[in-house]
Amino acid sequence: MHVAYVTTDPGIPPFGTKGASIHVQSVLRVLLAMGHRVTLFSPCLAVAPAAEFATVALHPLPGAPRGDDAEARAAWALALNETVAAALTQAGPFDLVYERHALFAHGAMEWASRGGVPSALELNAPLIAEQTRYRHMVRQSDAQASARRAFGAARLVAAVSAAAADYARDLGALPDRVAVIPNGVDAARFDGSPAPDGPFTVGFVGTLKPWHDTATLVEAFALLRRGPVPDARLLIVGDGPQRAAILDRLDQLSLSDAAHLTGAVQPDQIPGWLARMHVATAPYRADQPFYFSPLKLYEYMAAGLPVVASDVGDLAQVLDRGRLGATVVPDDPDALTAALADLARDPAAATAMGARARAEVLAHHGWDRIVSRIIARAGAAGQEAA
Repeated sequence: MHVAYVTTDPGIPPFGTKGASIHVQSVLRVLLAMGHRVTLFSPCLAVAPAAEFATVALHPLPGAPRGDDAEARAAWALALNETVAAALTQAGPFDLVYERHALFAHGAMEWASRGGVPSALELNAPLIAEQTRYRHMVRQSDAQASARRAFGAARLVAAVSAAAADYARDLGALPDRVAVIPNGVDAARFDGSPAPDGPFTVGFVGTLKPWHDTATLVEAFALLRRGPVPDARLLIVGDGPQRAAILDRLDQLSLSDAAHLTGAVQPDQIPGWLARMHVATAPYRADQPFYFSPLKLYEYMAAGLPVVASDVGDLAQVLDRGRLGATVVPDDPDALTAALADLARDPAAATAMGARARAEVLAHHGWDRIVSRIIARAGAAGQEAA
């Protein structure tokens, strides 16, 4: 098949290092492995692709206006719909249009609908609500109208969580065209190696954004050091706006020498950093709406790490109510400390938990399975290349 992959979000460079970029690369990798021909449409192609993506045809789209003028960026995004439709016509024909949903984006799904081309709209968050809460939402009625057009035209809306699926249905997606399909992992990148020698290391991987409750993680780490595991280490892999606050708090707690923040790292370096951890964490705040399907969770599990996550959304279900990982009350350093201490005291139980988690993702959560399911539900002609 010839697949059009469309991603118009100006904050997601397809070949960057953030979680959304890794998500894009994971889907592209599977499409190529299936033998499909892929054309990628994006306004963010300044970052060059790795050699493994050399066969992806790149179709640059006009970039967003620079600066913080939200009105100008909204106008650009709306105008981009016609540009995307023209670009698809120019680069086609296509057997499938696969789009990562973005604010004000409906052109690709409507182009596919008009031409009778199977289409899949990947929905990772209730974008309008997210933009309103964390950034600056302008032209909300236009954004809602655009989302309705996209959801109404898509053959399949592949929502990563039940909350995201509800958002799509609330904006007009037909119930039988919405499927909850959580994120996955490229398990082959992780070898599930045994826990490393050395001090008990508590890890976190992710962009340091407000919804990741690294503040509670730091407080729990301090309690762990003062009590049951005095030589524990903290390893935070990633970068973002919370970095300065984390460093300041570690300094106040006299723990700067016990922690390491790597900054942004390339996706292919993540397995190596995970191999240095004894336990991995996924902390989230209770006062933040939770609609994610965290990539980090599946990467932790693929690496064979025991996981401690906040009990929000459907994370307890993903972790099978404690069998594949522990969940704790959010915003509670004492609860997080207790769960970490339990794993530190019983390495055999921690290893067994990590092994069960790895077996689960190998069996059910590989990106190949996820993408195959999306292609099939979208009604594309075949999952393997003709």
